[in-house]
Amino acid sequence: MISEEDMKIERHAKIVELINRYDIDTQEELADRLNEAGFRVTQATVSRDIRELKLTKISVGNRQKYAVMDTYSSALDEKYLRVLRDGFVSMDMAQNILVIRTVSGMAMAVAAAMDAMHWKEIAGCIAGDDTIMCAVRSADDTLLVMDKIRKILEA
Repeated sequence: MISEEDMKIERHAKIVELINRYDIDTQEELADRLNEAGFRVTQATVSRDIRELKLTKISVGNRQKYAVMDTYSSALDEKYLRVLRDGFVSMDMAQNILVIRTVSGMAMAVAAAMDAMHWKEIAGCIAGDDTIMCAVRSADDTLLVMDKIRKILEA
């Protein structure tokens, strides 16, 4: 059974994905898109998620949309690095796809941490229970990402 915290991490990762993909300007629209994606949420939940993710509204043409603030605290960065270190088991590449094995139940959290790091080489991650598939922009970029992960693990 998936824990509340894991569900929240998964929902937060989906919110970031949705606001990066679509110009979402209201809590109602975000709630609708989350519900369409299989997350059963209320506007109160979405409001709390927006606050926890520290989303902001930015102008796009003559409208506004939600966006992730680019100001990351070092404490938050360290939290993501710790999640990656704690959950990581191994990695392997298949051209531009990086497959990361994690401790059972940690794939979603590790994928959310990687997404939060905003590495330009990674187009996106899909996570199961103990496996993450990262779509990387090229095979060369996959080697760069693997090197970045190794450096994080060695630190």
